[in-house]
Amino acid sequence: MEQHRARSTQHGPRRGAAPPTPLPSQARRGAGDGGGDGGAGGGGGRSSPRPAKPAAARRQGRPAGTARPAAALRRPAPPLVQAVRRIPNPRFTGLGCGLFCGAVLLALGTLDALLFGSSLVVYGVLFLPVCVLAAVWVRGVDLVTVPVVVPIAFALGLVPVAESGEGLSGRVVGLFTALATQAGWLYGGTLVAGSIVTVRKLRQMRRHAARNRPPA
Repeated sequence: MEQHRARSTQHGPRRGAAPPTPLPSQARRGAGDGGGDGGAGGGGGRSSPRPAKPAAARRQGRPAGTARPAAALRRPAPPLVQAVRRIPNPRFTGLGCGLFCGAVLLALGTLDALLFGSSLVVYGVLFLPVCVLAAVWVRGVDLVTVPVVVPIAFALGLVPVAESGEGLSGRVVGLFTALATQAGWLYGGTLVAGSIVTVRKLRQMRRHAARNRPPA
């Protein structure tokens, strides 16, 4: 028994030996967590993690709870604007614009002669929207041709409407008489078409200048 006690004392800590190494930080952190869970007033536990942002807010790159941009809440356009946007928007060349105006005005003049008894006022009223369509649908390169094409098409559409006498000379005299009496509609339609063409040309020049402007 005495020998066994002597041996057990030999396995104990020796004098002058280095003290035991402290616990690693993870162990102390775990101990702190345990103490914090045990008592809320002790203050030994870690602070709770921040709440994660919703996935939609992270994808859009803005904090959660913020309002959507104004573009997403844009009101729909009025019905009149939507109807105008649904109108076809072809692009005529100068020759195509002349053929379009001549064919349409000749058809309108024929309908005027059949339905309204060759009324020059009805023909003049129908002439104005044709001028607007010609000025809007022509290509930007051929804007100059519209004020030239419109009066020629007006004279072509007057052929079935104008009063005609006997023979070719009587028809020519009736055509010139109709042109002289309806000069107001002719000048008005040409002025409308020229105004639209001028606005389009100015906008085209402004876009061209902005495109060629050197960066700051």
